[in-house]
Order: sequence, then structure tokens, then C-alpha cells
Amino acid sequence: MKIPLSPPSLVQLLDQIQDLSTVLGRAPLVDGRYQHWDELRHRNPPKDLTHEEWWAGIKLARQSQRQLLPFLDTHDRPMHFTQPDPVQRALHNIDRQAAGNVAASSPMVSEGERERYLVSSLIEEAITSSQLEGASTTQEVAKDMLRSGRKPRDRSERMILNNYQVMQMVRELRDEPLTPDLLLQMHRIVTDGTLETPGAAGRVRRPDERVRVMDAQHSTVLHEPPDARGLADRIERLCRFANQGEEPQPFIHPVIRAILLHFALGYDHPFVDGNGRTARALFYWSMARSGYWLMEYVSISRLLKETPAKYARAYLHAETDDNDTTYFLIHQLGVIEQAIKALHDYLGRKSREQASTEALLRHAPRLSDQLNHRQVALLSHALRHTGHGYTVASHQRSHQVTPQTARTDLLSLVDLELLEKAKRGRAFVFYAPGDLRARIQQAAGA
Repeated sequence: MKIPLSPPSLVQLLDQIQDLSTVLGRAPLVDGRYQHWDELRHRNPPKDLTHEEWWAGIKLARQSQRQLLPFLDTHDRPMHFTQPDPVQRALHNIDRQAAGNVAASSPMVSEGERERYLVSSLIEEAITSSQLEGASTTQEVAKDMLRSGRKPRDRSERMILNNYQVMQMVRELRDEPLTPDLLLQMHRIVTDGTLETPGAAGRVRRPDERVRVMDAQHSTVLHEPPDARGLADRIERLCRFANQGEEPQPFIHPVIRAILLHFALGYDHPFVDGNGRTARALFYWSMARSGYWLMEYVSISRLLKETPAKYARAYLHAETDDNDTTYFLIHQLGVIEQAIKALHDYLGRKSREQASTEALLRHAPRLSDQLNHRQVALLSHALRHTGHGYTVASHQRSHQVTPQTARTDLLSLVDLELLEKAKRGRAFVFYAPGDLRARIQQAAGA
């Protein structure tokens, strides 16, 4: 990856401009976008302006709106952000869709269905967040491991299991303040059994442990994190920022706070490994702490994995343009909006599938009164995944029920001849027969 070209110094530009009135009054956006100098220099400037004069006007407009942060760069200069129109629009949309009450028509109204969607989301985030950091296990194998409860077979699977566990922890500790110990605990869970130096799990890096952020080809240094000797103070700053309520002035929107925590931890890189996974877990903790319940059901890492270069570039744009974290804010807000839209699309699709299966089952008199929503969900899945195996443990994890309830669900489906039972090792596995739809249709005609 090519590092973006740093902008010319604003101070030097202003010294060179003879008539400042020619650059004043410019907008912070270009065609609705918060552009970096590396992009702007390839565009045609307004009439009678050079690229440098155009950039000076844009920077002055942004500086008039900037808000300083307690975070410092490697040279102890403060970071900052602004809230141009794209940020404000995204925050409004996220506030509208990710907080508050569930709509009455939502397919997630059932508590059982909500838990099932939640487990699927936690699994997806655990997998893709690990894949962003190099885990190579396929989605199907990873899902089978998490749902069945079997032990991980290699480092990649261990990374995924760790991520799943830390995401569960985030849910449980959403009301707890962030402390250095809690942050170290998150890191310990994320990296347990995956580090070349096992003792590095749950502690910050030492001065003799040099860490660099490299590009995908390991040919270019993208970022040199701050010196390890200042990490204790940086983590304290991070925790104070994370725990601020709505009272401090100026006010910082909770979603902006969560994104900036993600940015700051990634920038400081306080650990020898696992920084990205810990930063994303911290983001989820902060969103949950602020009441954005819907974020439990979406995976930002899935979208980051699809375009990792944009993720890295958002960091680089901020670092090369005077610590302006607005670039990262805009990128992450876009990811959150995409994730929420994907969730709504998914729920719509699942709702239609569920309705189709329920309609099919309603026409089976001897079945309609005997199946609960968990069994309907399993049959809906089985109709689309011929040959898939279900266990008591996987059904229990998918629906967050007791082992006895899961066992009863599965055995009842065997009695109804909608599942077949086979022995695998010491446990039973339940398979949907290849003619499952025909069996349901036959029951419908009974």
C-alpha cells in the first residue's frame, strides 16, 4: 500500500498567500466529500486558485470547526475531529436505527428469535475480526466449532474462539467503567493461546518489543506506534475518555466516542499482537454502554474484511493530515450504516423464509400445534442446508436454552420423523432427511 502524500504546511501556505480573502469562506467538503490532499491535488481547483490556495481555504474552514481530543500522536501533538454534514447525517441515521425500542413488526420481537440472531452475529464478528488479522479457517468450519462447542484445532480456530468469548464478555460488562485492568483482561481473552510469546497476553508491550504496522505484503511500514514507555499514561487517557458521560463540555456524541476509542487503541498499538481485535471489542463495549442495542446484531469486521485497504487508508489519512481523525470517523460511520442496512436486509430475508416455512407447517395439522419457534427455525435452516448436522450443544448455543430443552426439541422432531438421529463419537447428531420438504408436504395433506 502506498502511504498518502502529506499536505503542505498550512502555516507556510498562509505566509505565501498575499490576499487571504481569496481563500476564506471555503467549505470543508469537496463535492460532499471530506477529501485528503492526496486526492485533492489531482482535481481541478476553482478558477483563479492554485491547488495549494484551495487546500489552504479548505483547511481554514475545517480548523474553525475542529474539536480537540485528549489523544496525542507520537510527537505529543493533540488529535482532533470535525463534524461536517456527512458525519451529522450518519449519526442521525444511526441514532434512529440502532437505539430505542424494537418496532412491533420486527421479526426480532420474539425473545427466542432475538437470541438466535444475536448468537449468529457474535459468531460472524468473531470469525471475520479474526480473519482480518490472518486467521485462515473457513466460515463453515468456524461456525461448526462455535456451535458444537468442540475445542479449537489450530491457532486460527483459537483466535476465533477467543473473539467469540470477548464479544460475550463485552455484553456482560457493558455497565462497567473501562479501567486499565479491564482493557488488559479483554486483550488476555483475545490473545490467549495465540501469541508466539504466551506471556505477552494481557500486558502492554515493553520498550524492547518493537512493533510496526506493515502493509499486506510486509514491504512498507505504515505506522510506527508511540514509545512503549508512555503507554501507561496513554491507556489512562483512553479510559478517562471512555468513561465520560454526557456532562463534559464540549459534548461528544456516543457513536463518535466509540469510533475514536477504536482509532486511539489502534494508533497506540499498546500490545505486541491482538491490537485490532481488542480495538474492535472496545468499540462494541462503548456502543453497548451507550445503549446502541442493535450493534450487538451487526458485524463491522465483515465489512472491514471486504475492503481492508480502505480501513488502513482511513488511519493513514488521519495520521498524515495533522491528526485529523475525521477521515476515520467518516469511514467507520459508513461501515456502521452499511452493517445496519445489511442487518435489515438479512432480517427481511429471514422473515420471508420463516413465513414460508411457517405457512408450509400450518398446512400440516398434526405439526402446527406441536412445534415451537426454535423447531421452526431449525426446520427452516434444514430445508436450505441439506445434510447439515445438529447436536444438542449446537441447538443450545444457537437459541440460548438449557441442554434439556435443546434435547427435547431435537428428540421431538425425531418422533415426528422430521429429523434422523445418528451416533458420532459419544454424542448424537441429528440430520434432516433429504426428503424433508416432501415429508412436511405429506403431513400437510394428511
